[in-house]
Amino acid sequence: MRALLADDEPHLLAYLEEQLALAWPDLHIVGRAGNGIEALRLVDELAPDVVFLDIQMPGLNGLDLAARLADDARAPRVVFTTAHEAYALQAFEHAAFDYLLKPIRLERLQRTVERLKETLAAPAPAAPSADLLAGLLRQLGVASAPPAAPAPAAAAPLQWIRAAQGQETRLIAIDEVIYFQSNDKYTSVFVADGEHLIRTPMRQLREQLDAQQFWQIHRSVIVAARHVAGTRTDFRGRLLVTLKGRAEQLVVSRNYADLFRQM
Repeated sequence: MRALLADDEPHLLAYLEEQLALAWPDLHIVGRAGNGIEALRLVDELAPDVVFLDIQMPGLNGLDLAARLADDARAPRVVFTTAHEAYALQAFEHAAFDYLLKPIRLERLQRTVERLKETLAAPAPAAPSADLLAGLLRQLGVASAPPAAPAPAAAAPLQWIRAAQGQETRLIAIDEVIYFQSNDKYTSVFVADGEHLIRTPMRQLREQLDAQQFWQIHRSVIVAARHVAGTRTDFRGRLLVTLKGRAEQLVVSRNYADLFRQM
């Protein structure tokens, strides 16, 4: 059997591969992806039988990726891996085969592997039964919702930021932001007239921003799309984002380079 692993945390990706080597020694890992866009491309190129998929990833989250795969009759089985049990109901709505909470325990992974082997060996794919889904949700401590219940409305994107400025606090409209950069224990907010500090960590900030308007290009940098002038490659082969009316250039990490290749 062939598997693709997708997670934006390299050490968690390596840990999952180690656990799979113990639980499923004859499984062939055909690819590894550090973000959702890369995972989607690799699924198309490599045609794995199963995808172990993180939910919170840059570019395209795991739930959206699974939704794109759902209409394909040849789509792989999707096993979600996440630190957040709150996504369980949404995951099964997206035809999840299983839902593993991080840190993934070997015994739990082994049960998933046994079910995968049985299902993949069957002549025709079968969706998880209602009883099985209810049991999995009970294990996660998540109550199953009535089938017709509407999904909760997504939180509105961040509109204002409170930033320290000396002894005062400045209220910054989100439209003023050029980019964010992680800075030790703080996050720097760059606007036209300077730099300000906030205590919100980058991961939390990313979840509050409109992904169409703010692009993560590096683990420590999120840039406002409206301020991107273009990209270039430097003599070291690094991809750099150039900004409108500003001299600095922002490095794009390899995990996020696909964002610009798709443009």
